[in-house]
Amino acid sequence: MNRKQRQTKKSRYRNRIRNVIFGISLGFLICIMAGGVGIWMVSEQKTGGKEGKEGLTEAASEEEKAEVTMEARAEVTEPEGSETLHPEEEAEDLPPEEPEKTEEELLEERIQEVMADMTTREKVLQLFMITPEALTGYETVTMAGDSTKEAVLEYPAGGIIYFSSNLKEPEQVRTMLGNTKQYYEEAGYPAPFLGVDEEGGTVARIGRQSAFGAEQIEDMRTIGDSGDIQEARQVGQAIGSYLSELGFTLDFAPVADVLTNPENQVIGRRSFGTDPDLVADFAMAEAQGLEASGVWAVLKHYPGHGATQGDSHQGYAYTDKGLEELMEAELVPFRKGIQEGIRFIMVAHISVPSITGGEIPCSLSSYMITDVLREQMGYDGIVVTDAMNMGAVSQQYDPAEAAVLALQAGVDLILMPADFHSAFEGVLDALEAGTLTEERIDESVHRILRVKLQTQD
Repeated sequence: MNRKQRQTKKSRYRNRIRNVIFGISLGFLICIMAGGVGIWMVSEQKTGGKEGKEGLTEAASEEEKAEVTMEARAEVTEPEGSETLHPEEEAEDLPPEEPEKTEEELLEERIQEVMADMTTREKVLQLFMITPEALTGYETVTMAGDSTKEAVLEYPAGGIIYFSSNLKEPEQVRTMLGNTKQYYEEAGYPAPFLGVDEEGGTVARIGRQSAFGAEQIEDMRTIGDSGDIQEARQVGQAIGSYLSELGFTLDFAPVADVLTNPENQVIGRRSFGTDPDLVADFAMAEAQGLEASGVWAVLKHYPGHGATQGDSHQGYAYTDKGLEELMEAELVPFRKGIQEGIRFIMVAHISVPSITGGEIPCSLSSYMITDVLREQMGYDGIVVTDAMNMGAVSQQYDPAEAAVLALQAGVDLILMPADFHSAFEGVLDALEAGTLTEERIDESVHRILRVKLQTQD
């Protein structure tokens, strides 16, 4: 091998050595760099975790601060010694809910509201039931126009009673009654009782006029003699149906008199008969029929006109019977009516000297109305007089005196005084003088409104 060849070989050897060293150095450098990156990533993860933990710690700290603040506020707000209640305990300590008011309670509230808005004058007017002629001053009234409207504004009486002379044909009656009721409503007064005497038989202001085409009803004695109580109920339904359709709200029927005096001509065949229990059953059956048709019934004539001598229409009429005797016969139908919730009882102008010790008519007798009818027999409905222009009253008392005596005795509704304006002013004067009290007037107005507001509902 020559020199040139040996130099070339050494040169190759040195190049290999350099390549090996370079490769080792490069690999080592790469390892160092890779390790640095790994260390950096681990460091970042640790740092991030620390920051996360610090964030959670800060959140927990904020919640603890909030709880501390709430507790501090509670300590400031709540009085010392108070206890924190759980929801269940709070519910137990709440006052119980008031129960819903009954219909009776709601009705009583309504009555009190209406009475609170009434003047004394308006209350006294509620105690009178008069003819349309007494209301308007006209001789015969067959319509309700401007004169009626003006009269209602000034004298809104508690009720109006109509007779055959006022009633001509169906449409005329519907319009007259409808207008009258509307005038009361527009003026803000309680609706009036719109009444009529419609017993059937001989006393029928509508039924005996062919223009109305009403069903002809036999006298009550014929119905009583039949022994069929359903017939009495059907009579009430038939009469109530055509009265309601015309606009009437009150019928002065049925007759509950027991005909114990065969000489009696005032009642006669208007009575269902001579047996007290039969009369009681048949009278109440008719009353139920009337009220089922939307017309209030009036049981009449307390304490029983069937035993009397004389005619109270003309003058003095009386019975010699004592209270025990009346309880066994004449008062039986009225006792049954009271037990069954009758709302109206008409008191007659008959005298019972064996009971009262004098000739005073029962319609003006405190003993017969307050002591016997209300306290002994338990009646708390409306007591209405028979017509106060009848001879038994008008021949002995002036209208003002009679009206005051009736109210003092316990009457609620004064029917047809001989002079309405005189009677009305007489009651106002008695209130001013103290012979009648506001409390006494309120008792009657309360009874009247109880029925009227139920009717409106």
